[in-house]
Amino acid sequence: MTMAQGIDFAALVAAAGDAVVVSDPDGAITVWNPAATRIFGYTAEEAIGRSLDLITPERQRKRHWDGYAKTMKTGVTKYGADVLRVPAIHKDGHALSIAFTVAMLHGPDDQVTGIAAIIRDETQRWNDERDLRRRLADLESRVA
Repeated sequence: MTMAQGIDFAALVAAAGDAVVVSDPDGAITVWNPAATRIFGYTAEEAIGRSLDLITPERQRKRHWDGYAKTMKTGVTKYGADVLRVPAIHKDGHALSIAFTVAMLHGPDDQVTGIAAIIRDETQRWNDERDLRRRLADLESRVA
């Protein structure tokens, strides 16, 4: 795939319906688009420069940072194009369920410069599926 000349990538990121969050090798947020603000509640001014702990639930942080450090060290993510589904937190503290893909970013010297995550809020879908599972379990217990 070749990059088309004349594309305004900043405008593309700003217009995307999914959140685009980029973090540097230390895990500091460097890009935060309007969809990220809509999903997580933080403005770009509040998020840029802050740690990804901003949106990572405390109970998930050790696992997150262990994986992040390994990815930064090796330059390889084990997830490739897989969609990851994990909990997250909103600015007001409520729980979110997000789905995202990640892409490694490299500089001209091929050194890792960060990770881009394309994120979608799936909280409503997750809640709906949980409710359906509960209803199904209730119906199955009545039949048994």
